[in-house]
Amino acid sequence: MPSSTNVAPAMSTPRAGLAHKTKIRLFQLAVVVVLFGAWEGFGRAGVIDPFYFSMPSSIVARVWEWFTGGDIYTHLAITLAETILSFGIGTLMGISLGLWLGLSKLAAEVLDPFIKIVNAIPRILLAPIFVMWFGLGLTSKVALGATMVLFITFFNTYQGVREVNPVILANARLLKASRMSLLRHVYVPSATSWILSSLRASVGMAVMGAIVAEYLGSSAGLGHLIAQAEGVFDATGVFSGIVVLSAFVIALDRSVDALEGKLLVWRPKADPEVGT
Repeated sequence: MPSSTNVAPAMSTPRAGLAHKTKIRLFQLAVVVVLFGAWEGFGRAGVIDPFYFSMPSSIVARVWEWFTGGDIYTHLAITLAETILSFGIGTLMGISLGLWLGLSKLAAEVLDPFIKIVNAIPRILLAPIFVMWFGLGLTSKVALGATMVLFITFFNTYQGVREVNPVILANARLLKASRMSLLRHVYVPSATSWILSSLRASVGMAVMGAIVAEYLGSSAGLGHLIAQAEGVFDATGVFSGIVVLSAFVIALDRSVDALEGKLLVWRPKADPEVGT
């Protein structure tokens, strides 16, 4: 009898979790239906001017036209390439800089004020400079995106190295571990969880850098598509570009979420019963 009473709650937990997720999805769907329904209704009633705000039906028609026409895929591919390159280069540079300054106290103290100064500069302001330096091609977009990713990865790596468990570090040194062994078996594993936890924010910054650079000057990409529609006062084109961009970011976020789940499978999950 005691065993049966213990099994029942465990069996009901997945069902309760599924019911809760379904309830949340229904509420989210209701919010979307109400907002876009009101938007469409106000537009058709003339309460809002479709010239400035467009309407959901027009936006859906334009997005459908883009995807059936096939031109949108070129813009998506270019923005995706810029995002991946920005993310990869920025992450590599951030990890390298974070490990170096995390392990070298002298270098960290010398470069600390300069890093703070550079970090205080809004990265968006660097976009025109990169366009002047590298032109309107791929390089300027990747440079801006990598710069935005670099600092996120750097600070996470640096913090991870600095927060190494002192007991583990002392034991490793007691066992005569070399500097390379300490780096490989102590410092890098300590920083890895910090780096992986920042993946989503880093990808978001890479996308932002690519889009902003495309918006300021480019011949292709989602940012170029939005800027082109804005240039001819095409509100439907602007909102359609934003919708496609939002779907693009959500798809990347889901991919990163799945990757993070696989790489951080060792991390214990929070108990939903705690604090209830």
